[in-house]
This record gives sequence, structure tokens and C-alpha cells, in this order.
Amino acid sequence: MFMRIYFQNPGLMWLLAAVAVQGLLLWGYWRWRQRTLGQLGSPVLMQRLLQGFSTRRFWLKNALFGLALVLLALAVADPRVELSAAEAKGQGADVVLVLDVSASMWAADVSPNRLERARSFALRAVSALEGHRLGLVFFAGDAFAQLPLTTDYAAVRVLLQQAGPEFIALAGTDVGAAIEAGSRLFESSSTAGRALVLISDGEDHEGQGLARVQAVQAAGIRLFTVGVGRPEGISVTGPNGKPLRDGTGALVYSRPNFTLLREVAQVGGGRFLEADAAGAVQALASECDRLQKAAVMLKAQPQYAYYYVWLALGCWILLIVEQWLSWRLYPSST
Repeated sequence: MFMRIYFQNPGLMWLLAAVAVQGLLLWGYWRWRQRTLGQLGSPVLMQRLLQGFSTRRFWLKNALFGLALVLLALAVADPRVELSAAEAKGQGADVVLVLDVSASMWAADVSPNRLERARSFALRAVSALEGHRLGLVFFAGDAFAQLPLTTDYAAVRVLLQQAGPEFIALAGTDVGAAIEAGSRLFESSSTAGRALVLISDGEDHEGQGLARVQAVQAAGIRLFTVGVGRPEGISVTGPNGKPLRDGTGALVYSRPNFTLLREVAQVGGGRFLEADAAGAVQALASECDRLQKAAVMLKAQPQYAYYYVWLALGCWILLIVEQWLSWRLYPSST
């Protein structure tokens, strides 16, 4: 079985180019040196003038320096080998995070904007909900599942960090479609408790949010909502910082609809939380911990063997040896 080597900082591998540059400079210097010495006098005279200079030492010192550069470049790239880690069995519920990525989430009534606050809440929720299976849905004018129920929390975090309006082509906000897409991720064969967590500013252009809640509750799914934004609202700016305008040229204004989110949570048998409220993440985690649990396979965090220390040590030793070697041999000459 071959070991799989990963680099934590693969972008720094370009430092290996320094070795190639050193080689080219050294080759150019050596050619210039030989040509210059040939112009100064006969080879016999030059040999007598340069008595004690060791060509072998010259190339050895530069080879050691070049190898030290290679080890240094590899060390800063931080190579590591993933060690085998078996999955462990645990007990958990099934929780689907449904994140609003519509254009209104660019509104900056909370700093830096609603989307960043929603993303921050979701990322903290992932950490608090470890032990449960998590699914992920993004929605705007339509809704699409990004991840099925999984214990691969690293994958959930990666997708959350990339979340944005570009994930959903259809503009607008359809809370009903979001709830329906999230409910489809739950497996009918699972006996685990089910929770759907809707993270949004509450805008619903289609007006079908409440209509979908009763069907979700009938399937045994508790629906929690997390509100993002300020009640007074604000005009919406895009990712480039410029105000968004509608088809008539008027500024797009967005006001969070926490009333809808409260109603959805109440009808859905869950709870409404504000993303900025103290203890909101812990409150959500506590609610999910009270759900019925079933056996789940927990993906173990990978363990790595790190090699940058040994590479750095090798680089240091080579540099010491290179400095210790003299350019000259006494009393012999080459």
C-alpha cells in the first residue's frame, strides 16, 4: 500500500524554483570564471596562482546549499501522511441546515452583511452539533441540496465557507422550496429524530413557506428558524459594494420578516432564534440533543504524521556542513 502524501501549503512549492535559479546562476558564474581566467594568463600560471583551490569542494558546497534549499521549500510546504483512522459508532439525530443565499442576504444592516452572519452562525452550529448527522441545503428563488446527511463535518464547513448567491441561478426567495428540499434529505428508514434549521432573513417572495410546514411536521420533522438582520431593514448592496436596483432602476430595499420565521417555527414544532442573540447556537444544540437518537457512523478526524520538522532539521545540518567546508584544500591543489 502506498502512502498518500498531502501538502498543507502546496502553493509554497514554487520555492523549489529557487534551486533551479541557483543552478543557472552557478553555471553562468562557472563559465564566466573559466573564460576570465583563460584571458588572464596561461593555464599553468592560473593553476599556480590558484594553488589550493578545490574544484571538488566548490561544487560540493553549492550542491549542499542547493539541497538545503530543496529541504527548506519542502518544509514550508508542510508535507504530511494521513494515518488510517477507522470510523466510530455513535448516537445522534438527523439535522438539515437550510441556508438562505438570496441577494437580500447581501444587506449590510448587520456587519459585514447578513450572509456572513448567517454563515458564521451555521459554522458555529456545525461545531456544536458534532455527533449528529448533518445535511445542507442552499436556497434563493429555488433550493438545492448541497450535501446529504453525513458526519463529514469538514465537508459541511467547506461548502458553508463558499456559500453565496452564485450557487442558485434563480433570483428571489422561496422559503417553501427550501423547506421541501430540506425535508427530502431525511431518510424514511431512519429512526433518528429529525430537525430542519432554516437560517434566513425571512423574506419569502413566493409566500408558500407556511403552507409547506404542516406537511413537514406530519413527517416528524421539527422546524427551527434562525433570523438574520435588523427589523428596520436597509437598502441592499451587492458583493462589489454598489447598491442593487430593480428593473425600474429603484433601489432594492430589504426588511427581515421575523414574524414569518416565528410562525414557521411555531407551526413546525420548533423554536425561533436570532443569529446574533447570546447563546443562540447553544440553544439550538440543546434542542437537537433532546431529539431521539439512532446509531450513526462518526467519521473520525484524520490523524497525520508530520515531516516538516525533520526537513527543517536536515536543512539546518546541511547549511552547517556547507559553512564548515572550506573553499580551499591545504596544501594540495587541483
